[in-house]
Amino acid sequence: MYHKPKIVVLGAGYAGLKTTRDLTKLLAPEEADIVLINKHNYHYETTWLHEVAAGTINLNQARFMISDVIHPSRVRLIYDTVEKIDTEEQRVILKNGEITYDYLVVALGFETNTFGIKGMEEYAYSIVDINSSRLIREHIELQFAKYSAGESDDESALTILVGGAGFTGIEFVGELAEKVPQLCRKYDIDRSKARIINVEAMPSILPMFDKDLVDYAIRSLEDRGVEFRLGTPIKECTPEGFIVGDDNELIKAGTVVWTGGVTGNSVLGKSGFELERGKVMVEPDLRAPGHENIFVLGDCAWVMDEEAGRPYPPTAQAALQHGETCARNLRALLRGEPLEKFQFIDRGTVASLGISDGIANIFNDTKLKGKAAAAMKKVVDNRALFLLGGTKILLKKGKVRPF
Repeated sequence: MYHKPKIVVLGAGYAGLKTTRDLTKLLAPEEADIVLINKHNYHYETTWLHEVAAGTINLNQARFMISDVIHPSRVRLIYDTVEKIDTEEQRVILKNGEITYDYLVVALGFETNTFGIKGMEEYAYSIVDINSSRLIREHIELQFAKYSAGESDDESALTILVGGAGFTGIEFVGELAEKVPQLCRKYDIDRSKARIINVEAMPSILPMFDKDLVDYAIRSLEDRGVEFRLGTPIKECTPEGFIVGDDNELIKAGTVVWTGGVTGNSVLGKSGFELERGKVMVEPDLRAPGHENIFVLGDCAWVMDEEAGRPYPPTAQAALQHGETCARNLRALLRGEPLEKFQFIDRGTVASLGISDGIANIFNDTKLKGKAAAAMKKVVDNRALFLLGGTKILLKKGKVRPF
């Protein structure tokens, strides 16, 4: 009797949703049953979360319903939380049940990594998903509202303290540089009383960019009121703020946000996968070592750049490409064909510094600054939206904001 294979995809982020979308195009319905499991009934654009957290875009712009791009008649959609993977029994244990699989795609995304900094997990906010980003936005506005209403006369309540100067941290403070002046006008607060402070242990920001672009980014942000404390390790996070440096200085703030690190989903460790810094070091075809029917993608995976001798950066463009390769390799497995190695196509790196500013290194080492880079950032964001949601979602959610 014929057994139709069941492909189960865990997570509807960039990698998981792209894999699922491509599978529906590459496979006929009779070739496999496809199941997509996600905690929520929507997909959110992870690279837009810093804007949601700052309050410069509405949270609904950064998400869309999964059923709007994946038809339930073609893919079984399950909205539940993954708790563990039993690789021996080939089943996934969910909060509200379990499901078996023949082929598994693990694309569960990231969790915050505090690197053991005391108090960070307890007292700092993190930009992890839609809900955590909304909470940050609401908390920041509440601090301004309370100060304006006279409930507090401590000006440190208006300070926003951001730990980490990688992509998320810098893009977040760039959005704050746009939002804070608006909040000051809304609540009739002197702009000089509200501070945005970025603390970073390394001597500079955005290590993926060269010095010329980094220097531009720092100048641009400082000109708009962002204060940098570079080369300043965070010793501890307290309810009042960060304790930093050798002299244990306390930087007080009403809002503290940690953006300094992420790691793969903790389900990986609970399920017995061998981990390297919280992620699975996958084979060149994106399968987990020792598991011929399990693929690990996105922020859950380290994919080696064999020429450079190090993993590719865990970016959204890489995750989308993981999904494309994974879908083709699943088709190859079902049809008894050879699998392909993942080949990363680097289309460049772009960082926003607010609505109308940014830096970019694209194509053949072409550098962009200012409005040109900001425009390119919107092109990149819209392209990702199109790849996942098609024209309908792009027209509905895409970024067409004027400068």
